[in-house]
Amino acid sequence: MQQLHTLAGKRVFVAGHRGMVGQAIVRALGAENPAEVLTATRNELDLRDRAAVKTWLAAHKPDVVFLAAARVGGILANDTYPSEFLFDNLELETAVIRGAFEADVERLVFLGSSCIYPKMAPQPMAEDALLTGPLEPTNEWYAIAKIAGIKMCQALKRQYGAHYISVMPTNLYGPGDNFDLASSHVIPALMRKAHDAKVAGAPQMVIWGSGQPRREFMHVDDCASGILHAARFYDGYEHINIGLGTDVTIRELAELVMDVVGYTGALVTDPTKPDGTPRKLMDGARLKALGWQHQISLREGLASTYDWFVEHHAATA
Repeated sequence: MQQLHTLAGKRVFVAGHRGMVGQAIVRALGAENPAEVLTATRNELDLRDRAAVKTWLAAHKPDVVFLAAARVGGILANDTYPSEFLFDNLELETAVIRGAFEADVERLVFLGSSCIYPKMAPQPMAEDALLTGPLEPTNEWYAIAKIAGIKMCQALKRQYGAHYISVMPTNLYGPGDNFDLASSHVIPALMRKAHDAKVAGAPQMVIWGSGQPRREFMHVDDCASGILHAARFYDGYEHINIGLGTDVTIRELAELVMDVVGYTGALVTDPTKPDGTPRKLMDGARLKALGWQHQISLREGLASTYDWFVEHHAATA
């Protein structure tokens, strides 16, 4: 497979380097693609501020930008703060993507989300399912912002030939995840609940919804490997999925998390809570055809993630 772009020896700005995906990209850059990694904390740079981003890019002159920064959260957070999920992400994407182009950044990789696809999209979800039907209402604000980011990259590619691409990871988990029950995604939420129930000796653990929706989960280090592979080998106009092609029910996931954590109580579903999209399985054939393959099994990834949680959060959980 012919490599289209190189990362070795480049000045690479990882926007959102403190987030779970950003941390994984930094790790992958150090291990696989020696590069000069540039970062900026929130205190150093507000990525929603176009003028500040423009000044920072002019001063640091990155060759490559990975836009991993975003306002993110689970169903509860999306449903509670729709304005923030829409405006914060639109402002951030505009500032970084347009700012990178104006600063002559040669390569940009924008990270989207599987929630861009219609709620009832055919499974597995292929790239051409985008904009073919209504979105899942509980996270449409975030999804619309991410779709706008894809279109920003496409507009610059179409009008100016910019080598900017968008990658759509499936559901992610791993070290550096958010374990706050008010804003976390499903795996860290389940892990936190199972841990708390284990410590408290609780007889049961309750999960939202029916437990029947199916989801695909990828370890964040596998995702970072896929992102860097796309950065080197893909330069298409359309976005590209990063997925495994296998999924589990939420109930099966919860049972696996309970086993990894060592919690032996009962699992109870709460059907009064929303399920979200019935199924979200990504068609990752396009990236696999470019020679990429994931390496970490779900059980292995959950075990290492729980070890990380115990080390970093269990004392305050």
